[in-house]
Amino acid sequence: MDSPARLLFSFLCCSPLFFHAGSSAVPRSKHDAELDALLRLRKSLAVADWPDRCDPCSCWTGLNCSSDGTVSINLTSVRRSHRDRSGAAVDYDFNGLSNLTSFDASGFPLTGPIPAALGDSNSLTFLSLARTGAYGSIPEGLSRLSQLTVLDLSGNSLDGTIPPGLSKLQKLQTLNLSNNRLSGTVSAELGGLSSLVSLDLSFNSLSDGVPEDLFSGLSELRSIKLDHNDFSSDLPKSILNLTKLVLLDVSNNNLTGKLPVDDEVGSGNTNGQGGVFNLSHNLFYGSIPAEFQGILVRRFSEVDLSSNYFEGREFAGHLNASWNCFTFAQKQRPPTECNSFYTERGFAVDSLTASGSKRTWNRWYSLVAAIFCSLAVTVVFLIFMLCVSRRRARLNATAGSGSLPPPSGVAEPPSSSSATPGDGFSYDQLLKATSGFSAAKLIKNGHSGDLYRGVLEDGKEIVVKRIDLQFARGESYLAELNLLDSVSGAARLVPFLGSCSEKENVKLLVYEYMKNGDLTAALYRKSEVDGDDSRTLDWIKRLKIAIGVAEGLCFLHHDSNPPLVHRDIEASSILLDDKYEVRLGSLGEVCAQQFDVRQNVLARILRPSQSSNRGVSGSSTATCAFDIYCMGKVLLEIITGKPGISGSDSAATNKWLKQTAACIGIMEKEMVAKIVDPRLVVDDDHMEEVWAVAVVAKACLDPRPAKRPLARHVLKALESPLKVVREVNQPSFSSSRGSWQSALIGGWLHSVSSVASLGPVGEEGLKSRSPVSNEADTDIV
Repeated sequence: MDSPARLLFSFLCCSPLFFHAGSSAVPRSKHDAELDALLRLRKSLAVADWPDRCDPCSCWTGLNCSSDGTVSINLTSVRRSHRDRSGAAVDYDFNGLSNLTSFDASGFPLTGPIPAALGDSNSLTFLSLARTGAYGSIPEGLSRLSQLTVLDLSGNSLDGTIPPGLSKLQKLQTLNLSNNRLSGTVSAELGGLSSLVSLDLSFNSLSDGVPEDLFSGLSELRSIKLDHNDFSSDLPKSILNLTKLVLLDVSNNNLTGKLPVDDEVGSGNTNGQGGVFNLSHNLFYGSIPAEFQGILVRRFSEVDLSSNYFEGREFAGHLNASWNCFTFAQKQRPPTECNSFYTERGFAVDSLTASGSKRTWNRWYSLVAAIFCSLAVTVVFLIFMLCVSRRRARLNATAGSGSLPPPSGVAEPPSSSSATPGDGFSYDQLLKATSGFSAAKLIKNGHSGDLYRGVLEDGKEIVVKRIDLQFARGESYLAELNLLDSVSGAARLVPFLGSCSEKENVKLLVYEYMKNGDLTAALYRKSEVDGDDSRTLDWIKRLKIAIGVAEGLCFLHHDSNPPLVHRDIEASSILLDDKYEVRLGSLGEVCAQQFDVRQNVLARILRPSQSSNRGVSGSSTATCAFDIYCMGKVLLEIITGKPGISGSDSAATNKWLKQTAACIGIMEKEMVAKIVDPRLVVDDDHMEEVWAVAVVAKACLDPRPAKRPLARHVLKALESPLKVVREVNQPSFSSSRGSWQSALIGGWLHSVSSVASLGPVGEEGLKSRSPVSNEADTDIV
């Protein structure tokens, strides 16, 4: 029996209203087949905006029909049904839609491999599966789409190599495979795409050289993006011979060699209207003839050759050639680095070794300055050590008389006569970079200072922390500065670039700017197009961020001597670079661990009464166990998408933590689905990982500090999340097997009931629930 939708569709198909005026009738059997195909597609895609009791051509959002049937499907503005957002692989095809020419699913969740059956849709001219959550390899069957002009598979998790068969798409004009995990080499067969206008392979892991023959036959190319890959060898000469090229970006690779410059190169379009030529962050070397520099400037409005090893005496003023080896230019690499690079490759660089009285005197000046600087540093160091020794002597004398010294930080603050470490920026330089610390540049008001975004003269983006000593303690600033100098280069801490202490009451710390902001911004970022939150982080990125935070805590807790405590771990202090790598910020409260976790009772009795109050960062006693507790809240915020949980200690937050912890069990995962961020689409394997991370979070939130896992145990668990829940559910599991499993799961099994009674982090909240005799066992810090 026909369904209501089929009867309605069949009736409408026989009505003149279904067709354009004057169109010929189409056999009913064809419409029945097309209706079957549409209903089948609706079921597989689970589109919430496609009702089942109306004519698809008139009431299905994004569906466009003609007299011959369905010609285009656009899913960019429709929603998927909530009941079908489990993350399971979506299998779909267009069989029966013989007139379909366009399918645009950009941003619509189609998790799973790209169906090979799409290659049977011979009428398709436009296919976009950008940001759909697709994974696996690119099916070879897509090479059968002979009419295709646009293929966009960007922003997914596709891996493997680029199928050489795509070269059969002779009408293809746009090929976008960027932001995936593609690897291997690029086949020279893609040079057969003679109609190609735009090629984007950026942000992948493609390697080896770019084939010389790849671009020989692509005379229509106007845009080439190969940046952020692992390409090596030389830049093909054929690229520079493309006469219509207006955008070339091969930055952030390992390309090397000299530019293939001769009389034939660079004779293309010279209008210079908006063109981009970017070779930055590679290993190119050699000189660039002035004639060729002129061609580049005329042909492209933006030319970036920075961070290479080009050499010579000068370059055109409109080129960005910083961090190269030009002799008479500013912001270049040190001559020693350039000489080393060229010597390793067996080349001599005359411009770097040119003799002359001017250079000789410059070397003498540099040598004398270096000697004086060394002497000055030595004197300052001796004065500093003398001050530290005297301070320690006073503290020891005070301790001998019966009073306790105040808690120590990372290092004793230097005396006023010592030099301030980390200097390197002038106040005027940073004032200009931040537009006079204008409100438009303000990022946020931090605990110990205000954060401003700035841009240096060389284009480098920075963050400047402005500390007003009228409202902040100078010792806190010096302690933070000493910490930053001592941990400079740590992979998981926000890169510290320098400081400025010219002003008496205003101190400035300079950090590298993180492209993706903090975790709060990444989790709750709104789409610039329609304001919804469809751009939320997928599970792979969320787990990567959690692992990065754990690595940062491992550095502080286990790799530092003495162990350091962050005291301000929350979403807003977790910064993300352009590849979503974690850099811990908010370092103003970092200090050395004060008391052992198992000595909390004695520590609470001995420490001054005011030290029990929470500091400006919301942190209490400086213990590693407190950082682990905060890590647990961060993990729950990552899983649930609940805004502000990691940075709050309110009664409402603690009530929410208690309710959420009750849904986390190590023997069952069904309850965890109730707390997962509804915007997060996860498949079964990923749901098991979510479950495991929730178990880790609950272990971190144990009210008893001694029962919480160490940072290295948390890291091990996050790196192998499936072991957390799979091994413990094995009949042979024992809490004594494996060091981190024992520390994490063994303690978890013995404390599962106590974790469910989570309450306020502060001591007063705990005292209201716990007997005094158990206080040592339930102190959150």
